[in-house]
Amino acid sequence: MLGWFKKKLGIGKKEEPASEEIKDELKQEETRPPASPIKETVVEEVKKTTPVEVPEEESKSKVARIFNGDVGGLFNRLKERLSKTRDSFITRVDELFLGKKVIDPELLDDLEEILITADLGVGTCQELMNSAREKLKRNELSDPLVLKKILKEKIAGFIHSSDAPAELVMPKEGPFVIMVVGVNGVGKTTTIGKMAHKFIKSGQSVLLVAGDTFRAAAVEQLQIWGERIGVDVVAQKSGADPSAVVFDALEHAKKRKTDVVIVDTAGRLHTKVNLMEELKKIKRVMEKKIPGAPHEVMLVIDSTTGQNGISQARLFSEAVGVSGLTLTKLDGTAKGGIVVNICREFNIPIRFIGIGEQMNDLRDFDADEFVEALFAEKNS
Repeated sequence: MLGWFKKKLGIGKKEEPASEEIKDELKQEETRPPASPIKETVVEEVKKTTPVEVPEEESKSKVARIFNGDVGGLFNRLKERLSKTRDSFITRVDELFLGKKVIDPELLDDLEEILITADLGVGTCQELMNSAREKLKRNELSDPLVLKKILKEKIAGFIHSSDAPAELVMPKEGPFVIMVVGVNGVGKTTTIGKMAHKFIKSGQSVLLVAGDTFRAAAVEQLQIWGERIGVDVVAQKSGADPSAVVFDALEHAKKRKTDVVIVDTAGRLHTKVNLMEELKKIKRVMEKKIPGAPHEVMLVIDSTTGQNGISQARLFSEAVGVSGLTLTKLDGTAKGGIVVNICREFNIPIRFIGIGEQMNDLRDFDADEFVEALFAEKNS
C-alpha cells in the first residue's frame, strides 16, 4: 500500500466514561449499525467485502501499493492538508527571506526561531543551523534561496535517515500480526480500521482484535469499524485479560487461515498493572502462539502533541521494540516538523500519516512526497 505496501457494553465491572475525544470520534460515524453485545470470547462474523483483484505476486509477498485516484490529485490533497505546518514553517521562512539579498547572523537567528516553533526539535534545529553557519563562514551561502535549498536537502536527509525497509514482507506461512500501541486519544482504533481497509483493498483477509479490554468505548469503536469495513472482530467481556483475547484471536486466525491480524491495545490501564508490563505480556503471548509474531509493532502518535511524541516513541520502543510509526492528525497541526525530528531521533520508519477523517486519509508515508508537499509554493 502506498510505500508501505504504509457502547457501553453493560457487562462486567463499571468502567470509567470514555474521553470526550473518543465520544467525538464515535459521533462522526453517521450511519453506524449497533455493535453486537460482547459475551465471553466472541468472534463477530460480518459480511465480507469484495476484495480488489491484485497480481498474485503482490497479494502475498508484499502489500500492494494502492492509489485511490490519480497521483497528482493525491499529492495536491497532501499539500493542502499540510497547509498549517507549511504556513508556520516554509511560509514564514519565505517571508523572512523576502527582499533579502545577503545572509547575515541576524537572519540565521530569526530562522532558528522559526525552526523551533515549527517543532523540529532543539537537536534537529541545532544541526541545521550549525551547518548553515559553517557554510556562511566558508562563504558557501550566496543568497537566501541557496539557504532554503540547503534546508530542504537537509530535512529530506533526516527523513530518509532510517535504514529500515519502507515496506513489510508478508510471512511465508501463517498470519501477518500487527500489534498497535500508543497512549489513549491518539487515534489508534481509527488507524486500525483504516489500515484494515487498506489490506482488504489489497486482497488480504483481516481479523481485528479488541485487546484494549479496559475501556468499553475502545471495544465498541473497534466493533463499529469491523462492521463498517466488513471484517471479523475478536473480543471478550470488559475487564478481561487482554492476553487471553489475543491468544484466542491468533488461534482463530490460524484455523481460518487469515492473512492479517491487527491487535488493538490499551493506552492506559484502570488497574495498578503497569501499562508497559501488560504490553510485554501480550507480545510474549503472540511470540509463543506464532513464532516471529508480532511481525510489526506499530506505534501511533498524535502529531498535535509535538515533542511529547518523542517521549512516547522512546518509552514504547524500550518496552516492546517499536518497528513502525503512524503519525495522525497532521492536517490539524502547525507542528508537522515532528516528522523530521522523529526520523532524526529514531531508526524507525514512518509507515502511515493521517491527514483527515475520510477512509482514504490514512496515507502511506512517502518521504520525497512529504518534503515536496511541505516545501511546495502556496499557489503551485
